Amino acid sequence: MQKLLGTMNASLEFLGDHVYLKALFVLLIAFTLARLISFLLSRLLGGLVKHGFHHLHESITRLLRAPLYWTVIAVGFLLALELAGPPAQLLVALRAIILSLLLIAWSTFAVRLTRVIMQNMSSRHGAGHVIRQHTLPLFNNIALVTVISIAVYLLFHIWSIDMTAWLASAGIVGIAVGFAAKDTLANLFAGAFILADAPYKIGDYIVLENTQRGKVTNIGLRSTRILTRDDVEVTVPNSVIGNSSVINESGGPHVKYRVRVPIGVAYGSDIDLVRKVLMDIAEANDQVCREPEHRVRFRNFGPSALEFELLCWIEDPELRGRAVDALNCAIYQKFIDNHIEIPYAKRDVYIKGWPEGANGRPADPPDQPG
Repeated sequence: MQKLLGTMNASLEFLGDHVYLKALFVLLIAFTLARLISFLLSRLLGGLVKHGFHHLHESITRLLRAPLYWTVIAVGFLLALELAGPPAQLLVALRAIILSLLLIAWSTFAVRLTRVIMQNMSSRHGAGHVIRQHTLPLFNNIALVTVISIAVYLLFHIWSIDMTAWLASAGIVGIAVGFAAKDTLANLFAGAFILADAPYKIGDYIVLENTQRGKVTNIGLRSTRILTRDDVEVTVPNSVIGNSSVINESGGPHVKYRVRVPIGVAYGSDIDLVRKVLMDIAEANDQVCREPEHRVRFRNFGPSALEFELLCWIEDPELRGRAVDALNCAIYQKFIDNHIEIPYAKRDVYIKGWPEGANGRPADPPDQPG
């Protein structure tokens, strides 16, 4: 900094002893250089997009624009302050403020850069690698905590704050906080285990023990958020999920989901015709997968019906309600067309007789007094 300041003083001798004019001139140079760097990066970014370079290079170049721009301006302000020569305490405070803002800019860049790199690694690597889509939130959170920790340490150093006393106090406070926030810590540890073990990932349809069903929209260190079919977001603490059974409808060898449609037909119905009609309905439905093959099962001799079940697969658990609706409508129409009776509960009321003196009709009401 001192060498650069000496060079600037030698270059600005033509301004004489006007220190504030020199400082203003340095600021103008800094803003000009910042705009020039931003322009060059924009042209470079356009060239990368035009020539089809990898998306990672484009993202890094775009992220670099803001911190480089503000770094040049911050250096210009620091040089201008040195040239202006304000009081020592004010100079120290202004220098710390500028460096703190610069630290925030580069910390934001570091967080975004790690997310871009990890997203790129997770999309390119296969199942044998550590960074995959379902472990991506864990590594993003680890990178975020690491960047914030380093930024806090550097911030203390910028403001000349002794870390020794703070670390000693943090040990005592940590014990007290550990007892007071044991539920929160349980959620944090459970969230880390969920992200590492990956019983589900973002976009999966899960069913909790309390029968809540929905799509996973976010996996955090404290809680998991799921969006139900009613478009209601439910936030579940990770400690609850970690100690309960979770059904992942999108898990397994593929995302496809099996739909079961139970149907009863009257006794005396042609069961071969019932099988054929149900198979034809599944075959004609566009939402039903051709592989695995759909099938019909004769389940039970019910109290008043022969109980069948149509089993078929759909591409995504999210389509379950729509597919069942279409299949039920088609079954009802086809059964009517093929004269297949769907039994329903009926009750017959038998009157054994009227009260004495009724003569086939209800008794007259008694005479009212008066």
